[in-house]
Amino acid sequence: MAMIDIIGEIDAEISRLQQAKAILSGTDSVAAKRRPGRPIGSGSPKTIPVALPSKAKVQPRRKISAAGRARIAAAMKMRWAKVRKAAKKAAKPIQAPVVAAALPKTPAKKVASNKSAPKKRAAKKASPPQTSVSSPSTT
Repeated sequence: MAMIDIIGEIDAEISRLQQAKAILSGTDSVAAKRRPGRPIGSGSPKTIPVALPSKAKVQPRRKISAAGRARIAAAMKMRWAKVRKAAKKAAKPIQAPVVAAALPKTPAKKVASNKSAPKKRAAKKASPPQTSVSSPSTT
């Protein structure tokens, strides 16, 4: 036998042994690849534990009163009102302070007279529209 024939027979025997191992272990090369996520069957056990302590204290579920719920709701409303107010304040553009030197100077009398003078409005009386109906004339 040639060396190449011996190596070919050894490779064939190795592949047969690997197939036999896969069959006996219950996995094949395709299923042995890891998939993303949690492995199958790694969840909670399907059976209930047999031995539970008999004197285990089970505390009753705590309940909140209607008044307690109302207090929590009021507190949350106040909290979100503050958040909205702060957001609204931050969204406003910042105005530069008005400097008195930049304003035009006006005499005090003129300002005072403008404030005290009543505004005059022209009031027009609505008059009904006049329509002239002409009768047909026979001449």
